[in-house]
Order: sequence, then C-alpha cells, then structure tokens
Amino acid sequence: MRRAALAFTVLVAGLGIAADDAAAQAQSGRLKTVAAGKTIRIAHRTDALPFSFVDRNKEVAGYTIDVCKAVVASLQRQLKVASLKIEWVPVTTQNRFETVANGQADLECGASTVTLARMKEVDFSNYVFVESTGLAVNASAAVNKLQDLAGKKIAVISGTSNEKAMAAKNQEMQLNATLIPMKDRDEAVTALESGRVDAFASDKLLLYGAEFKNPQALRALPDDLSIEPYAIALPRGDWELRLAVNTALAEIYRSGDIQKIFGVWFGQLGLRPGPLLNAAYMLGAVAE
Repeated sequence: MRRAALAFTVLVAGLGIAADDAAAQAQSGRLKTVAAGKTIRIAHRTDALPFSFVDRNKEVAGYTIDVCKAVVASLQRQLKVASLKIEWVPVTTQNRFETVANGQADLECGASTVTLARMKEVDFSNYVFVESTGLAVNASAAVNKLQDLAGKKIAVISGTSNEKAMAAKNQEMQLNATLIPMKDRDEAVTALESGRVDAFASDKLLLYGAEFKNPQALRALPDDLSIEPYAIALPRGDWELRLAVNTALAEIYRSGDIQKIFGVWFGQLGLRPGPLLNAAYMLGAVAE
C-alpha cells in the first residue's frame, strides 16, 4: 500500500512538474507579445474584394476580415485580456508572407491559398474558404472555354497560385498562350479592359469583386483551373499561436457563426457554401 501511495505521489508530483513546465511555456512567441501589448497586428490586402479590402469609408472589410475579427474575439477570451486592439498592416500579394515571417504582422487575413512552397516561409491555420481559379474575358470575344484562348494573351498577377495554375494548364493543354505578369489586380483589370490581354486569370470571386469600369462588357468562363484553399497565414513554427487560432476557428465553425459571415458577403449573390467549403468547415470544427 505504501509503495502504491508513494508511486501515486511521484506520479502526481510528475504531473505537477509537467503542468508547471507547460504553464511556463504558455504564451511564448507571438502570443506572449500579443498578450503583453494587448495588440495584435493583422496584415490585410487592400484589393481582394470581397475577402479583404478597404471600403469607401476607409475601413478594412471583407469575408476573411470578419473571420479574423471573430478569431481576435476568441483570442481575447483565451488570453484572458479585457480587449485586444487590432493594428491593421496593409500588404500586397508580393509581400504578404514576408510581412508575417519578419514580425511586422502576427497574422495575414486575405485571400491566401495554402501551398507547400509557401509553407517554407509561413504556417497556415485550418482552411477558412475554398475557391478556384477562373478566367474573365471580354463579352464580345469569341471565347467560351479555356481552349478558345489558344495563342492568346492572359494576364496573371505575379507570384500568385493563379499564375502557377494557369501556367500548368497552358502546358498541359498545349495552348501556347502568352502569360503576361501583372503587379496587381488593378493593372490586370486595366489590361483586360483596354484589350491589351484577352483574359485575366484569378480566383473566381475575386474576379466578381474586381472593380471593372463596365462589368457588363466582361464575362467569366465556366472553367475551374485549380482548387484554392484559403487560410490565415501565421509565423512559421509558432505552434501556440497556430493552436490558438485553430481553437478560435473551431469555435466559429461549431457555433454556426461562420454561416452568418458567409451570408453577409455572399448571400446577396445567391450563393451558399458548396460541398468542399462545407467539408472545410466541418473538418475545422475540431472538438475540444
């Protein structure tokens, strides 16, 4: 009996030491900085309507922005701080991951597709959206499907997963199309509207959200060129922040709040979450 009691005492002591160690490790990395300063820095796109953009009132807005605001509310509860101030950090498609990696921002909330290459620079949360690469063309053009763009000029934003998807399709289908790299969405839109290119390849909903001067003069092709799973970009190797963010996402998914956020941004378009997005929500609703 004494040996059993001694063993139990040693076990409890061991658990206590482990718990103390875990407590000592808690809130390391970015979480410690966030909790101490009661501020979280969120990198955001300014041109990725309807996911992350700056509206007419100069406010940061969008689907992913609302998701990240809900994440911040959960982080407040997890960190047991009265409030967390959000410091918005504008980024481009070219510097969004670098901004998180070098510590200028703690998260990136935009329209960022998860890829293995990008995981060399940053980590990602569980998925927050699932998109696909599509094409916009001039309505008057004799183009009804991807094959009709053989030998044509296609605008792509430099450094995006859409650029890689379009390049892969170009090679696979032997289209001999010329891909024209653009620095941002505005430049690509201008090129398409002016006739300098025959098509613009981008995420489908970003095409719908692009600010064309005459939207009726353009139309989207039905082709899905790739699957684009979006996630929140996080500092590489910071497991505590990643766990905290995924905990927040699980709460949002389990509560049904994600459906409300989706409805705000896409319900007016008559859209509902498709099978892939519903699966992402279900898989992200991890149990406690």
